[in-house]
Amino acid sequence: MMEVRIDKALKERCPRLRLGCVQAEVTVGASPQKLLELLRGREKEICGAFTLEDVARLGELAASREAYKSLGKNPSRYRNSAEALLRRILLGKGIYYINNVVDVNNFISLQSNCSVGSYDVGKLRGAVSFTIGRKGECYTGIGKELSLDIENLPILEDDIGKFGSPTSDSERAMITADTKSVLMIVFSFGGDDRLTEHLTEAAGLLTRYASARNAETTVI
Repeated sequence: MMEVRIDKALKERCPRLRLGCVQAEVTVGASPQKLLELLRGREKEICGAFTLEDVARLGELAASREAYKSLGKNPSRYRNSAEALLRRILLGKGIYYINNVVDVNNFISLQSNCSVGSYDVGKLRGAVSFTIGRKGECYTGIGKELSLDIENLPILEDDIGKFGSPTSDSERAMITADTKSVLMIVFSFGGDDRLTEHLTEAAGLLTRYASARNAETTVI
C-alpha cells in the first residue's frame, strides 16, 4: 500500500475526516452485465428512498458540506461527487457507465454516500497527501472544459502536484484501459464507522469484476 496521509491543517479544520483506501492490481475493461445490474438496482433503491430535498441532509453529505464551508468553499457551487451523483439519479438523468473500475467506484459511493476517487498508481509519484488547495491553483477536471479552481478545496497531492479531490479529479491519474494498479479512496468527512465494511465490499467487487489481485485496504 502506498503511503497516504492527511495534512495536519486539513485535519484541524475537519476533525472527523477519515480516508478509506484500497490498492490492487486490476484489469480494466467494460463492466460485465452483473455489475451494471448492481448499479441499476441501487439507482432504483435510491429513487424509492430519497427525494432531491433529502440529499443535502444525508449524514455523510451534510458532513461534507459543513467541511467545505469550514474551508471557505461553497458546497453548492463545488458539490462533492457523491452529492452530484445522487442528484443526477434523482433528477432522472441516470449515471454514466465508464469501465469496471470506475463503475465499482460509483457503486461504493452510492452505497456509502461518500465521495470516492480511483487513481492510476502508475501515474502517481511518492506519498499522497490530502491537503488544502492554495491560492491560484487549478487543474482540468475529468470531462471538464474549464479549469477547476482548487483554492481552499480538500485536495490530493503527490510529488508531481495536485491530482484529485472529492469534487472532481484531474485527468492526470484517471483510470484508463492502460491502468494496471488502482488506488481507490473513500472520503468520509463524517467519520463513517462503516468505512472498513465499504473497503471490504470495494475489494470484493474489484476482485469479482476487475480481476483484482494483491488487494490491500487501510483506514486513515
